[in-house]
This record gives sequence, structure tokens and C-alpha cells, in this order.
Amino acid sequence: MTLRPIAEVGAELGLAPEDVLPWGRDRAKVSLDALGRRNHQGRMVLVSAINPTPPGEGKTTMSVALAMGLRKRGRRAVAALREPSLGPVFGVKGGGQASLEPAADINLHFTGDLHAITSAHNLLSALVDNAVYYGHPVALEGTRVRWRRAMDMNDRFLRNVIVGLGGKAHGVPRETSFDITAASEVMAILALSENLKDLEARLGRIVVGQAPDGSPVRANDVNAAASMVALLKDALMPNLAQTREGGPAIVHAGPFGNIAHGCSSVVGTRLALAYADEVVTEAGFGFDLGAEKFLDIKCRSAGVWPRGVMLVVTLRALKHHGGAAAAQVAEPDREALLKGFNHLEKHLESVAAFGLPAVLCVNRFPQDTESELDELRAFAKARNVGIAVCDGFGRGGEGSLELADTVLAMLDATDAAPPKPRFLYELDQTPEEKIRAIARTVYGADDVAFTPGARKDLESARALGGAGLPVCMAKTHLSLSDDPAKTGRPRGFTLTVREVRLSAGAGFLVALTGELLTMPGLPREPAARRVTVHPDGSITGLMQGE
Repeated sequence: MTLRPIAEVGAELGLAPEDVLPWGRDRAKVSLDALGRRNHQGRMVLVSAINPTPPGEGKTTMSVALAMGLRKRGRRAVAALREPSLGPVFGVKGGGQASLEPAADINLHFTGDLHAITSAHNLLSALVDNAVYYGHPVALEGTRVRWRRAMDMNDRFLRNVIVGLGGKAHGVPRETSFDITAASEVMAILALSENLKDLEARLGRIVVGQAPDGSPVRANDVNAAASMVALLKDALMPNLAQTREGGPAIVHAGPFGNIAHGCSSVVGTRLALAYADEVVTEAGFGFDLGAEKFLDIKCRSAGVWPRGVMLVVTLRALKHHGGAAAAQVAEPDREALLKGFNHLEKHLESVAAFGLPAVLCVNRFPQDTESELDELRAFAKARNVGIAVCDGFGRGGEGSLELADTVLAMLDATDAAPPKPRFLYELDQTPEEKIRAIARTVYGADDVAFTPGARKDLESARALGGAGLPVCMAKTHLSLSDDPAKTGRPRGFTLTVREVRLSAGAGFLVALTGELLTMPGLPREPAARRVTVHPDGSITGLMQGE
């Protein structure tokens, strides 16, 4: 396929030529100066989904499909999405007609943002260990270092490592670990920063460990912030790409939604809102994780609010949440489908708790039957919720027109009185109260239990001034509860918080539940084994079905 020159894509969005900084022929950085050139406020649609299942829901695919469909309806629409991590790319990745281009580059190095974040993270790691070694410029105990290292690759063998071996000349031995770059606090900071000044201030607030007297040691104390900004200066600029049909897309930042806030960048969102009529943005995993954090953390920080939510569902996933085995979800099963509606109902209740209207987007698969689609249509009609069946994966924008029309109807209905921000908690509530508000309202938990370790962490966070921060829940994406085996709509459960971490730079407390991993592993059959580079330089095997 022939891609449009990136300058043309930028011009369609209304960007000035001097603000589009080409990064090769078919991608570009957008100058932060462009944010001040337009006094316009587009209408934002938050794309979320029910809890992920092995069959997959295709949330990103449907986000791109909606942007394509809106463009075919003559709207100036832009998809504002997250950058993918290299690690999952070499595990498993989707594809289809509703995708972004240049696909291979976006899924590999793109404009180097994730490499810059990795380098900045590890620069801080090196400066921290240098302070441990020399006792300068600050006294820092090696046993009290909390800052890990990062790498943008799934590698389970790096979850627990020992550094500093080889004798006194080579360092001070201690245990540490690696996070995947998308789970790094530096990634979360980049995504939430408003400008270079804000970026440096946030980086400087990172708590890296403790001094011998127990006082916190921050990145500023090891003189790290300015040099980290030097590495991240270009990475803070949003990236401009295009859909397979040539429409504009802003692809920037990619924190994990089960350990961080899971949204694309604030500057990318602001840029999209300033230049587009409709902005389609997504948040990681299901509504209980990414969308809740998008609203309670990102929107609160950035001062923006969506007009409505597009909730992605599939018949296959609903049947899985209704008790059907993963191997059988493509087969007709009315009983499992109807049981799965309980799971969907809970997510719609959560959307309503934020005061937002919702549209159901049904990502259609070839095995779907009209009778089961009609059951879902009846479910939506009974609840006065718009619904559209989308075939964007197979037909691109042409297969997404029903979805575009349904979303436009939802947006038009909000023009007279746009939804106002409604958060689940206020910042002056205690961390325990904030966590309970999320668990009870969005997860459906009866209560929250805190382990002794978590209570100790909370006291430490309070002492460091973190009590007034929003809460970023770290929970399994596979269930509304903290038990990944409990699909559907769990009831009568207590959520257990085992650890609380202060992400002072990002500006939130992370409450960890269950056994979450910040360094994933590759599956038994990684996608890397199927990748082929052809004589003309083209790459296949990165996407499913290639």
C-alpha cells in the first residue's frame, strides 16, 4: 500500500508545516509549539471494554475503526492512542484493516520514544548506584534503594537479579529487579507531563530510596532530573502517524493499564482536542482498570473530560464471562451469552457512576450469528444504550459507518449540556477511603482488606506527603475482582491490598493487589519466531494472520 506523505496528514489535521517534524517519510514528531496555535476544543470519546479474555476484544482495532468511520462521514477525526511496547509485540499482536501505519515501524522502534524512556530510567539507576558506591552527592543505603532498572522486552529471568558482584571495585552487591519500560514510573511521568518544565519537576520528585536516617532520597538529590530531561526532550513531543486509509493518528506514550494509568499522553490528547472535531482515545484493559484511571487520574490532572464512552464487546468474550470455555466461545451458546450480560451490566453501571453516556461497539467476528447479535441488541435497547455492530477489522472505515453514526448521535446529544467531571473520590479523602470507593463502585467488592505490610506502606506514604494523591489500582485485568479466575460478575468478595507504592513523580499512589508482574515473560510460542525481513526490507510476522 502507498502511504500519504506525513506533511499531507498533518495538513488535513490543520497543523502548520513548521510544527510537523518528519521522522523519516511516513511518521513525524509534532512540535509542542503547536499546542498554543489553536483555541479549539474537540469532542472526546473514551474507548474502553469489558474485562479482557483469551479470545480478545480488539479495543485498539475498534478505536481506529471509529476514527476511520467518522472520517468517512466527513468529520475531522483523530485517533489518539498509546504506543505499543516491544515486549508484547514479540509475544502477540493484532492486525486487520482498522490499523495504523507504518505498522511495522510503530510496533518496533517508531520514533525511539520507548528507547529514550528506557535510557532515562537506567540513567537514574546508574546515578543511584553511584551514590551508594561513593556516598556522594547524598548518603544512600544500598539496602534501602527502591529504584529498579528497565528494559523494553518481556524477560521473566530479569524479574529478580543481583547487581554489584565482582568485588569492591565493581559495586555494592544487592538484590534488585527489572520492570518492562511501559511499567516504568518514567513512562507514567512522560504521559502525564504538560511541558518540559513539568517533566523535569516530576522526574525530580521520584523517590529512589532512603538515607541512613530514613529520610527519602529523590532523583533531585542525585542530580538526575535535568540529564533525564535531556534524554526525553524529543520523546515528549507527540507522534503523528496515519490510519490505513490515510487519516491522522496521534500515537504517544504507553503506560501499562494494570500497574500505571494506561493512557496515551496528556500532550497528545491536548493536541488532538485542539485540532480535531472528534478525538478517539483509549485506556488500557477493561473499564475497571484503564478507564477508571483515565477519568480519576489523567482527566483530573489535565482538566479534560470525555463526552461519552464507547464500550467494546464481543459475543465471544461475553460467552466466556458467562462460563463458556475459551475453546467453545465461537460456537452458538445462548445460555452463556445471557449469563455474560451480567458482566457487561456491571461495566455499564460503572460508566454511569461517572455521569457519562455509553455506546456499545460490537466487534463482529465471522462466526457471530444474527440471533445472538439480536439478543445483545435487545439487552442494549432495554437499557436505552446505543449499540452498533462494527466490521472495521475486515472492511476498515466502510465497515464502521454504523458505529460512527451511533457515536455521533451520542455526542450530538451532549452538545447542549456536556457531561461535567464526576470523580469517584475527592483528593482530601484518606487513601483507604479512595481505594474502597474504587473497589466498591467499579469492582463490586463488599470491602477492602489491607495486609500489615500495606498499612505500613500507607503510613510511610503519608509521612512522605502522598496522602492527598489519587490512587492507581494495580489489579488483574482478567476479572473485576483480584482473582483472575473469577470471570463474569463476582459478588460477595473482599479486595486485598498487599502493598502500596508511592509514585511521587507521576503523582499517584499505586495499590497492588494479587500477584501482578511488572516484567512479563514471553509465551511458549513467541511471535518473534515468525518474523521475517524480506529482501525489499518489508517485515511480516508482527501481526496476527501474517
